[in-house]
Amino acid sequence: MKIQVRYFAVFRERLGREEESIELPEGADVAVALEHLGQRHPVIADLRGRFQSAVNQAMVPTSTPLRDGDELALIPPVAGGADERHAVVVRERPSLDRCLAQVTGPEMGGVVTFTGVVRRQSRGRAVERLEYEAYAEMAEKVMRELCDQIEAELPGTRLAVEHRVGVLAVGDPAVVIAAAAPHRAEAFTACRALIDRLKEHVPIWKKEIGPDGAEWIGLGP
Repeated sequence: MKIQVRYFAVFRERLGREEESIELPEGADVAVALEHLGQRHPVIADLRGRFQSAVNQAMVPTSTPLRDGDELALIPPVAGGADERHAVVVRERPSLDRCLAQVTGPEMGGVVTFTGVVRRQSRGRAVERLEYEAYAEMAEKVMRELCDQIEAELPGTRLAVEHRVGVLAVGDPAVVIAAAAPHRAEAFTACRALIDRLKEHVPIWKKEIGPDGAEWIGLGP
């Protein structure tokens, strides 16, 4: 089958073309097309994971099957966002406004935010403060990967996150997330998915300090 591939911005400049036709086997999906294009154009292989795909003008995950005559567009990060998405470890108070600025836009009909705040009680123990420590470079890489995964699972969504490290008092925000989507259901789902996966996969560790001592959570006293 034959599909039409369209290029914009960085792809158009580096490839020196706006579009091309490619032949793919019947039953191929977007992932197969991207693999084929990456072998043909090294710049596409180099940028894998840093762009999204649209089929017939709709954002789609790479598992989407293609049909003869489809149009596949490679979508680099849009103006207003950085090449590297906003998923950062910070030492100052995390900013929900910064996250919102990265995800909102005229196409987004639902915007959902989450703020994780240090609470006074945890697992039946009093908490005076928390200490967060991170392998910052790896933490940011994993957070970007989680955002990529969720956005691929929920086409059209956009995520941004900031997580604080250092000493936090009761009431201080530790993490903020903004999720946007054309519809509210996907925005809610994306926001919840990111905080759940972040707590499970990102190398950020928490120590609780209270009147009865200190404990690294998940490891024991």
